[in-house]
Order: sequence, then structure tokens, then C-alpha cells
Amino acid sequence: MEVVKIDTASGKAHKIDDFVAVEKPVHIFLGGVHYATIFCTPTDLKELVVGHLLCEGIVKAVSEIQEVAFKNGDLCHVSLKPTINVERRLKLLSRLYRVIPSACGGPYQPKILERLKPVASSGKVKAETIQKCVADLNRIAETFRKTGGVHVAAVYRADGTMLAFAEDVGRHNAVDKAVGKSALKSALFSECFLALSGRLSADIVLKAARVGIPIVASIAAALNSGIEVARKANLTLIGFVRGKRMNVYNAAERILS
Repeated sequence: MEVVKIDTASGKAHKIDDFVAVEKPVHIFLGGVHYATIFCTPTDLKELVVGHLLCEGIVKAVSEIQEVAFKNGDLCHVSLKPTINVERRLKLLSRLYRVIPSACGGPYQPKILERLKPVASSGKVKAETIQKCVADLNRIAETFRKTGGVHVAAVYRADGTMLAFAEDVGRHNAVDKAVGKSALKSALFSECFLALSGRLSADIVLKAARVGIPIVASIAAALNSGIEVARKANLTLIGFVRGKRMNVYNAAERILS
């Protein structure tokens, strides 16, 4: 895209071609019913849908999904196995019709904590591994380097081996994509951790808790709502992972110093 670049130090302005992050809607139909419209970066869409359904608790495993089919690029029809009661699953949501903008994953409802189960994992990760993996996000984030307009997220094994990486204009979408990619590889989430670039709000931490990821770490800050969810879910929450330092807000016993 052509933009005008202004440099006040030199007093000059000139036209250049620059990269701009793209945002488009994807309309998801579940069992023939419109479930949600997600505004996202139009890449890894199947992984986004699979990860979103897992992270929102609509499906409990990839095996519950019978088919994910796209039509005209932005229409996604999801069929669950006949044994799954779609209506019962959808009743867990606050609204049947949802529009999810890239800037926000939806309202946080404290009542969700009443049915949130603790994450069961005795796995431990070295602090240095967490720091290296979070630092590596910027190195491998090609779209971010070009546009500066996306978030990044990745799922790692405890030894620092990357399972999945994703970029998206929405931090929630980036997490969904990384989770979806990992789930399609049959990842054992209890032995993994999630690293991301966005702030740690309640809805982000909930996504990890629902799929059983025990550790979430970000270069950004944790919000009080995210810490509340982490404590309820027995999830290790880490913010401000920068250089050789980081803040552990809950369940620090999983981190080896």
C-alpha cells in the first residue's frame, strides 16, 4: 500500500510502498446455525476455527469435529459428530450470535469461574527456556516485522521445542490458531506452555485453562482478571518476560530457576 512517510527531523516527506496488516471477517456456522463472526488475519483459518472451538469449550477434543468446510473464503461450516449435542454446548455461551472483533475476545464473565476446573499438570519448565522462547517470538514473527500490526503466539513443549506458531491482528485469534495447530498435531497440552505477545487478560488465560495448558507467559503485562482466572485454574501465569527477568503471578512451583 502506498503511504506518505514524514520525517520531521529532516523536514521531508515522500511516498513509499509499505506493508499493512489485513483484517477480514470469517463467519462460522455450527450445525447449520450461525455461531460467530471473527475478524482476523485471513491465514490458517481451519486452525483458527478448531482452536477457537477448543478454547471456548464448545468441543472437548478434535475428535468431536466431523468436518470443517469453507465456502467463498469467508463462510465456515462446522459439523460435529452425531453423538455431540450441539444445542447443549451452545447453551454454555452468553449469546448465540456473536461478533468477535480483532481488538477484543469478548466480555469477561466472572460466573465462568464457577465451572472452571483446575489444570492438572505436574510438569516443570526452566526459567531460561521460558525467556528464550518468548524472546524468539519477535525473531520469527515475519508479519509483525513487516507491518507492526499483529500479535504472535506459540505453543512449546517443556524443553523449548516449538509445536505451533501463529500471527494475527487479534491476540485471541493468534492464541486460537496456535492451539488449533497444536491440537491437529495431537499435542499433549498438559506437557506444553503457551507464549504470546499480548496482555494476559481473563479471556486469554481462560483459553489456555480450557485446553489444559498449565503455563502461560507473555512479554506483556498481566491484568487482575487474568490473575484471578490463573489462581482459580491452578495455572502458572507469567508476565513481563523481558531479558533475564519475568514476573510469576501464580503457581511459581512449575518454574525452575
